[in-house]
Amino acid sequence: MRISARADYAVRAALQLAAAPDDEPLKAEAIADAQDIPHKFLESILNDMRRGGLVTSRRGGNGGYRLARPAGSVSVADVIRVVDGPLVSVRGVRPPDLAYTGPAASLLPLWIALRSHVREILDGVSLADLATAQLPGKIVELANSPDAWDNP
Repeated sequence: MRISARADYAVRAALQLAAAPDDEPLKAEAIADAQDIPHKFLESILNDMRRGGLVTSRRGGNGGYRLARPAGSVSVADVIRVVDGPLVSVRGVRPPDLAYTGPAASLLPLWIALRSHVREILDGVSLADLATAQLPGKIVELANSPDAWDNP
């Protein structure tokens, strides 16, 4: 699985909003500066997040962006889906819509299992978990596995 720059930037921007004191609106420029994200690219991402119902925006001197829901109710998967679409697809097709024959027939359950585990992990971690550095135990265990990053 590959996490796009767009998805990485979107999650980082959402985390910046999650960490804002007293749900204070943040300007796109402040988010871009804090997370070292190209401003124009971030504006596009924030617009997608607004259309997807993850953030709200207000214009003006006291304006900016804020999360539309509490950070504990927004998963990393929610953010990625809004900016990149489905979490796992094969050639742009969701695994359940694929069909294979012959020796390749067992690929379908493999892709479905992969999709299931990616969803389980990304749906199981909220912005609040990340913003407070309180990752679920299962995630910490997986991340601390000795071979987690050994193979490309």
